[in-house]
Amino acid sequence: MAKGNPIGWFEITGLDAAKTQKFYADLFGWSIEANNPQNYGMVQSGNDGIGGGLAGSMDGKPQVTVYADVDDVQASLDKAVSLGGKVVMPPMDVEGQNLKIALFADPDGNVIGLMKGQG
Repeated sequence: MAKGNPIGWFEITGLDAAKTQKFYADLFGWSIEANNPQNYGMVQSGNDGIGGGLAGSMDGKPQVTVYADVDDVQASLDKAVSLGGKVVMPPMDVEGQNLKIALFADPDGNVIGLMKGQG
């Protein structure tokens, strides 16, 4: 079986960042570092799993997003569009990190992230 692009990150947003972070810390025993201006909780699971983030929703809706690790964010976004997807967020650099991300909606409306680089 051919190997495809791996999932490199997950993000769970809730209506209340602190409540969401506490829920998942208590549920899974995750260490969450949210000491930053955005109160974005960086998940440290302490094992070989993928990293993730827990935050408050920016649009007032809870959401789960997975990010595929790709070689070229723009090329992958263009391919998603050519296959019937829609751009949700164009490629952007994440401030203070060697990381570029973008979001698209698949034909059914599921929002999926693309990422290149290391957080």
